[in-house]
Amino acid sequence: MAKSGVDFDDWLALTEAKARYCRFLDSKDWTAFGDLMTDDIELDVSDGTGVPVTNGREQVVAQIRGSIETAVTAHQVHSPEIVLEGDKAQVTWAMQDRVVWSAEQPSISGYGHYHERWRRVGDDWCLAALRLTRLHIDVIPPAADSPGLGDLGAGLPLD
Repeated sequence: MAKSGVDFDDWLALTEAKARYCRFLDSKDWTAFGDLMTDDIELDVSDGTGVPVTNGREQVVAQIRGSIETAVTAHQVHSPEIVLEGDKAQVTWAMQDRVVWSAEQPSISGYGHYHERWRRVGDDWCLAALRLTRLHIDVIPPAADSPGLGDLGAGLPLD
């Protein structure tokens, strides 16, 4: 088995930083979310969206906040591939997200990858660049158009 060449402390710090990224994003803690980024972060979510690349922490947080502020979201990442080069790291994460805007709008479940560049700033790893690529998106009809559970739950024990 080949060694990754990544120091475990750095690997753990990067994975914990990404876990906080997802938690702060989903809990809409915009200040803490922005604190995970470098001042000059570059965000590229153009794949399949036509949204232009965004630069700078304030602009990136505002762009993301504007797209999901009123949505209920759940972001999950796993299977990190980490290449460490001193105080810089290239990381690719498998990702899945669920975004529900309202009962009247379609929602999505998306699958793909985050391609990221992280930079150590002081003792912390900060996100310097993120590019999202999507492999597949499930579009779920609004709740009013979706079939309910009906009798699926009938007879199930409640304790």
